[in-house]
This record gives sequence, C-alpha cells and structure tokens, in this order.
Amino acid sequence: MAKLYYRYGTMNCGKSTALIQVDYNYRERGMNTIIIKPGCDSKGDDKVISRLDVHRRADILASETDDLFTMVEDRIRDKEPVHCVLVDEAQFLTRMQADQLFKVAVILDIPVICYGLRTDFRMDGFPGSERLLLLAHSIEELKTICKCGRKAAANARKMNGRFIFRGKQLAIDGMDNVTYEALCAQCYYRYKRQAEQEME
Repeated sequence: MAKLYYRYGTMNCGKSTALIQVDYNYRERGMNTIIIKPGCDSKGDDKVISRLDVHRRADILASETDDLFTMVEDRIRDKEPVHCVLVDEAQFLTRMQADQLFKVAVILDIPVICYGLRTDFRMDGFPGSERLLLLAHSIEELKTICKCGRKAAANARKMNGRFIFRGKQLAIDGMDNVTYEALCAQCYYRYKRQAEQEME
C-alpha cells in the first residue's frame, strides 16, 4: 500500500530543494509525478522555487475549494499513470485537502509526499500541517541551524528587517517587506522578549 509522507522543517531547511530532487529522480526513471502547490503561495507564481535557484513548474495550483483527490483521479483517467504526488508548502492546504491526499495514498495507491512548515511565526500550527501530522504514515523532520549554531525550531517573521510576533498567519516570504529567519527556541524567545519590551 502507498503511504502519505509529511516532511516538515523550518524555513531554509531545503524542503523545496528536496521536492525537486525527488521529482527529478522519478522522471529520470521514466515515471510520472504530479506537483501540487497551494495557490495562496504567490512566491514563484506557478513554480516551486528552491533557494538554490532550481525550480519546477507545478502541475496543479490548488485553491482552497479544490478537491485534490478528484483532480488526481481525473488525471489518471485522462492521461498516463501517476507514480507519485508531491506537494510544496503543504501547510497552506485545508484540513479537508490533507484528508483528500490521504485518500490518494490509500485508495488510489499512489505515494504522496508533502513538504511544509509545522508552525507559523507565532509558533501556532497551520490547519494543513496539523492534519498532516495526524494522518501521515511517515513523518520526518528536515533540519537546519539557527545563526547561533543550535538546531532551528521556529520561523521568525521580520518586517522591514525587524522581528515581529503579531499579525495574520499568511504572509509570503519576500512580499511586502516580509522575510523569515529560522531560529532556535532560545533565540526566538530572546527576540520576542526584546520586541515586547520595545512595545511597552
């Protein structure tokens, strides 16, 4: 039986690079993949973009109302067989879409490998990643380090170069003067304390 995989990590841990490498491996062997990217992730438009400057066009830009199970099933019916479904920025999926990908694996018998964040800049979960952590047959952390050398555990948001800890959950890296930095828990809380003191 095929499995649903969730490979999560902080910003800059190589999630998109890993996805593109897996896609290349399948295609090099003459196998077909489907790459899904949530449409709300406007970075790169319709492409999955790695920080190593490699990219691959997504086959499906998913809106919140898209039924991913039906979309994959339709492609199998209309085209060649699909050997793997790859999902970038999976934290932006809805809970229902995570369920639909689980069905792709267990009903259509196609491996599904999702890459995404576990928590946002406030250390809160995303609906998509929370559901994937519950459903996935296999969960793997992709690791990177904080600038202090410890393992990164948080995705800190910067606005105009300053750390911020309030705001809406969805803000795309590189858009509207927003950037992110992967921090260890110790550095995250140190910067958070500093930001709170500046607001007093």
